[in-house]
Amino acid sequence: MRYHTPASFDDAIAIAAQAEGITRFLAGGTDVLVQLRSDLVTPDDLIDIKHIPGTHDIVQNADGSWTLGIAVSGAEMTEHAGLCAAWPGLVEGMDLIGSTQVQGRATLVGNLCNGSPAADSVPGMMAAGVTVTVMGPNGTREVAVEDIPAGPGRTNLAKGELIAAVNIPARGENGGDAYQRFIPRTEMDIAVVGVGVSLRLDGDIITEARVALGAVAPTALTVPDGSAALIGSTLDEAAKARLAEAASAACNPIDDKRGTIEFRTDVAGVLAARTAQRAYDRAQGKKVAKHV
Repeated sequence: MRYHTPASFDDAIAIAAQAEGITRFLAGGTDVLVQLRSDLVTPDDLIDIKHIPGTHDIVQNADGSWTLGIAVSGAEMTEHAGLCAAWPGLVEGMDLIGSTQVQGRATLVGNLCNGSPAADSVPGMMAAGVTVTVMGPNGTREVAVEDIPAGPGRTNLAKGELIAAVNIPARGENGGDAYQRFIPRTEMDIAVVGVGVSLRLDGDIITEARVALGAVAPTALTVPDGSAALIGSTLDEAAKARLAEAASAACNPIDDKRGTIEFRTDVAGVLAARTAQRAYDRAQGKKVAKHV
């Protein structure tokens, strides 16, 4: 195994493009190192990108948007007051991953590129409209988070491509987001269902909404019908019922030891309505507990 510490993204791309066999990028390492130690994968080339300048930065841009380096850890996100105030739902999704020790290393990009349908940070990113900057041998492009996962353990990134930055939109006024999941235990477990919701209000009326689900299909997914169910409403019981129906209809889950198809489908609807209420309360300026 060849271990590389490139000084720039261009160097990392060149190494990955020329590599033969299995290549893995290393930022936080909470997935890659476990896979190595479990003999699930043995890369021919391991490319450590966390030493590239800017990969640990959290920057709020002049227009209110945010740019996160790919090696920013969950702990660093949680400790950043400005980011937590703007996008609490996105941060709380990342904050649910693993233990305190894991939080010190785990990254949004690693959670995304690991390709797990149950990744906790991904529905929140999708709901927030997050994009990522993808660099590769053929140039740079900006890609919506929902277009990165291709299936369990797979992404749509081409050979030599890597994610160089996470781009979070400006929160703006009267907006709120939330992420919730169902797990069999109280903490440190894999989501049976995860839901991210982001919305914006004009008075009490929802004018913008995005809904995303995790752990109920081969990839995390957005639910346009769920968004449509919310827009124009005051999140009354009828709107919640429409949202729940849309969320359940979008599910394509599997049976496994953590949940049946029927259970996941039902919980997705219930959890979508609850998560929308948390996002709505935040948009109204109400104080909402971090996790429930």
